[in-house]
Amino acid sequence: MKKLCYLSLFILCSAYSFAQQQDIPTPKPHQLKWHEAEMGAVFHYDLHVFDGIRYGQGNNRINPIEDYNIFNPTELNTDQWVQAAKAAGCKFAVLTATHETGFGLWQSDVNPYCLKAVKWRDGKGDIVRDFVNSCRKYGLQPGIYIGIRWNSLLGIHNFKAEGEGEFARNRQSWYKRLCEKMVTELCTRYGDLYMIWFDGGADDPRGDGPDVEPIVNKYQPNCLFYHNIDRADFRWGGSETGTVEYPCWSTFPVPCSHHKRIESNIDQIELLKHGDKNGKYWVPAMADTPLRGANGRHEWFWEPDDENNIYPLNTLMNKYEKSVGRNATLILGLTPDPTGLIPVGDVQRLKEMGDEINRRFSSPIARISGQKKSLTLKFEKKQPVNYCIIQENIKNGERIRQYQIEAKVDGKWQTVCTGESVGHKRIEKFEPVEATALKLTVTESIALPDIINFSAYSVK
Repeated sequence: MKKLCYLSLFILCSAYSFAQQQDIPTPKPHQLKWHEAEMGAVFHYDLHVFDGIRYGQGNNRINPIEDYNIFNPTELNTDQWVQAAKAAGCKFAVLTATHETGFGLWQSDVNPYCLKAVKWRDGKGDIVRDFVNSCRKYGLQPGIYIGIRWNSLLGIHNFKAEGEGEFARNRQSWYKRLCEKMVTELCTRYGDLYMIWFDGGADDPRGDGPDVEPIVNKYQPNCLFYHNIDRADFRWGGSETGTVEYPCWSTFPVPCSHHKRIESNIDQIELLKHGDKNGKYWVPAMADTPLRGANGRHEWFWEPDDENNIYPLNTLMNKYEKSVGRNATLILGLTPDPTGLIPVGDVQRLKEMGDEINRRFSSPIARISGQKKSLTLKFEKKQPVNYCIIQENIKNGERIRQYQIEAKVDGKWQTVCTGESVGHKRIEKFEPVEATALKLTVTESIALPDIINFSAYSVK
């Protein structure tokens, strides 16, 4: 009888524990791909790359390009773009199919302001197709960025058609339908896509925005969707510095990142930077930055005289450690030039970055995994150590809430760092110590920690 009681109690406790764990938010399969990628690139290309002057966002959103036949990339090579991104370590790439001018980089049947209209390649060019083919050729996952918030040619400002009365209302309805048709074209012509990215969002389909989410769901069901007022499969990390703040949780209080769905008394930027460890929805962070962002510049598009404004390697590695190393995915903005190539200096820096990531983190001193609150890495000999990496099995959610790392120095354990969020990846850097072991202790968690990687490194 006692055995039956104990067995019943065990089953009850296990069921209760399982039910508790079921309440922990977890990523969808396409969101897992987001985390696993860790790094991607976004290529910005538009008419004003060819005008020979520095880009001004305010002007570009208002003033249409006078002559769209300035678009003439005589050496365009999307293979070269994608190879440059891959050398940096990127696992996906995104192309601006249309941006603030409204000009489309594909053969659109609904938007006449596209590559059909120019003399380049006799009006038969399709850079979206070239780009997607290059991504598949070199093993990167292809994504498409669709800018509909601004359209200087059609007078669309912040999703809204300029003007008053019935004329403006009719134009608004027409523009929404145009956007939906363009999204349908892009979702149906190029095979499976990794991501559809609406820059600035796609707004509210019940208001000024088009109803694009059902289109993406129908034709690209496994695609990341970013974003509208109802849904964001990831969130902007609160800045364009290529970094996120710490801690950075993958969970969020609402299933989108749009301010209209967030309580007014909450600081939205701080929420975007940190997430919410008690949030019920999986909305992980993105850290984005242009590669040409040094010396006060911040250029998403190629502009003249920016060759010396590529971020130095040390700056890029700092961004990597404060993005990928803080449970975010890093996206680098890359800038094809008027010839249609990524400039030589940019290509070189991207390769340097990829090589440095591998140099630092491809060969751990030791590595271990396990479902327990404490893991110890024993070294074969006493040696310097100054980095460690922790990764949770996020298929089971973010379970760790507090942890500490100790190093065994001269036979005694000493704390070298402490932290909060881990998620997909936490890179910890600490003062170098000569140690024979490194120990991770989870001091607070909401379920049994499931650690798939605890590894130590000596980085000079």
